[in-house]
Formats: sequence, C-alpha cells, structure tokens
Amino acid sequence: MTNISPLHDISIRAFASDNYSGVHPEILDALTAANQGHQVAYGEDVYTAKLREVLSTHFGSQMRAFPVFNGTGANVTALQSLLPRWGAVICASTAHINVDENGAPERIGGMKLLQIPAADGKLTPELIDQEAWGWGDEHRAQPLAVSITQSTELGTLYTVEEITAIAEHCHKHGMLLHMDGARLGNAAAALGVGMGAMTTDAGVDILSLGGTKNGMMYGECIVSLNPEASPGLDYLRKMNMQLASKMRFISAQFVTLYEDDLWLRSASHANAMAQRLRAAVEKIDGVELTQPTESNAVFARLPAGVADRLRSSFRFYDWDQATGEVRWMCTFDTSEADVDAFTEAIAREVAADPDAPGTLPAG
Repeated sequence: MTNISPLHDISIRAFASDNYSGVHPEILDALTAANQGHQVAYGEDVYTAKLREVLSTHFGSQMRAFPVFNGTGANVTALQSLLPRWGAVICASTAHINVDENGAPERIGGMKLLQIPAADGKLTPELIDQEAWGWGDEHRAQPLAVSITQSTELGTLYTVEEITAIAEHCHKHGMLLHMDGARLGNAAAALGVGMGAMTTDAGVDILSLGGTKNGMMYGECIVSLNPEASPGLDYLRKMNMQLASKMRFISAQFVTLYEDDLWLRSASHANAMAQRLRAAVEKIDGVELTQPTESNAVFARLPAGVADRLRSSFRFYDWDQATGEVRWMCTFDTSEADVDAFTEAIAREVAADPDAPGTLPAG
C-alpha cells in the first residue's frame, strides 16, 4: 500500500469559505462503503434510489431529485427547466447566480437576470415588483421566475412567512420560485424548522440543495418540488454536462448527510461557531460588524491593512474592498480553538494598527 502524505500544512485553518473544509468523516465512510463492487451507471444505482426515498421524507413524495456535480450546474439547470428561451429571472443583486457564476446563467442557461439591490440580501414582494412588469411586451425579456437564496449571501435568513409571501406573490403573477439552498441546512438549523417547511410547504417550485458546503466531498442536487413546473430536467441535466456516470458516489454522500441528522449537527455547529466568533469580535475596538449573524457567516469592517496582515495566518475574503468589509465563514469542522486563535489574532493586529481606537500615536 502506498504511503500518501498530505501536500499541505494541515495545521492551517481558514475562515474564507465553507468550501475550504475537508470531508466529514461519516461522508468518507459512506464513500468507502459505496466503492465496493459494481453498480449500474448514470443514476440507475441503489444509492440514487435510496436518495429519492430519503429526500421525500424532507420534501414530500411528489418531489423528484437530480444529483449534479456542482452548485452552478444546479442553479443554471434548475432555472432553465422553469423558463422558455425568452424568460428572465428576478434576483437580488448580491445573488450567487448574479455575481459568482461568471455569466453561466446568461451564457449557458440563455436567460436574462433582472437584479434588484437589497441591503440585507433578501427580496420582498415589493422589491420584486420593481422588475415584475412588462409581460406581453416583445421588447422586454419576460420575468417568469424569481430566485432567492437561503441563507443569503450576506448570511441573513428568510423566515417561513417571508418565503410563503414571496411564493404567493410570484404565483399570482404567473412566475415560478427557485431557491438556491447551498446553505439550506444552516438556515433550517438557525430557524429551528424542517427543510420542507421552508420549501415545499412555503410554495417553492424548485430547489438547488446544497451538500458541499455542509461536509460533502462534492455534489449538489436539484430537487423539483413541483415537477409540472420543471419538465425536461432529465434532458437538461445531460445537456449541461451535469449527469454523473458514477452517480452512486454523489448519491451515497447525500443519503448519509440527510438520512439522519448529520446535516443538522454539522450546520448547527457551524452556526454556533459563527456566533462565538461574533461575540468575541464585538469586544474588539476598531472592528465594526456590518450584518446580523443569523447563520454561519460573520461580516465585519476592519481598519486599513489589518485584513492583509491577518491573511498571512488565516485565509478569508474581502467582501467590499472599498469599505474594508470582510466575510468570515465557519464550517462543520471549525473548532472553538480555531475561533479563539483567530479572534486573538484580530485583536492583536487591530491593536497594532496606528489608527485603531485607543492606540497612542508613535513617538
């Protein structure tokens, strides 16, 4: 047996993204178990059949599940299934489909995105109405779907009541509702409700269900909650190069994540570490928290130069370079010791900043 050693320094911890974490040990065990023997390819395996059974307990017996490789593929393919070629999607200007998918919805999906500024990342029926007009006007891309993200890119959460109001508003105007649920588990854990309550029961038509950000190695899943609204997904998934030949390895991960409470344990822990991080940095003069911490994200503004010095030890991303706003993400394997070491480093670097509050000028 080959002795394989890691190529990276395993002591380095990051707060940049929940994609930086490794794979949950229970997921690795599931992959090992699925790796034995042969199984039918392209989704005709027992693991994908089991996945449909497991997800029906969360989202209802009417749902259909389509495992895919990644979140961009899930979002683009799901939205394509809702729209004719002249259709447009209303979304928040901060939405992942608008700012982080390199034009894939437009170029691959062939749809126009109608973006709306939302200070907290959340759409409302009133905000949606800014772009929900022009039906029948041949000069305007037709707004036929709305996409919301739960939790949002700013870490904020839609309540069940807010999602229900949006769904009712969409349907009243003949539009369909898509949810980007890359961090749906974090939202459900924070709100103390089931995933079905925020999706099927609230009137969402189609869901991009996350796995990678909650401990999987790779893979997401399109969950058609209203199959009549999203025909052709079998064909669209293949056309968009999202049909895995060895699908059992995606499905086995999802089964392990969602069959019992692994998804909830992992998401709850990530949320708790974000709360611990927020509570600690709130006490540091010179750090300004810029968004509520409702899931596993903390947004803050740092004095100039502090972020770059911190990144020599802890990786994280700028959210708005112009204002000094940064984003810190916690994940299933973020430990209390990780948070404490990070906040100690923040306090140390802010105190070293000559412009920080309470710092004496250099003599």
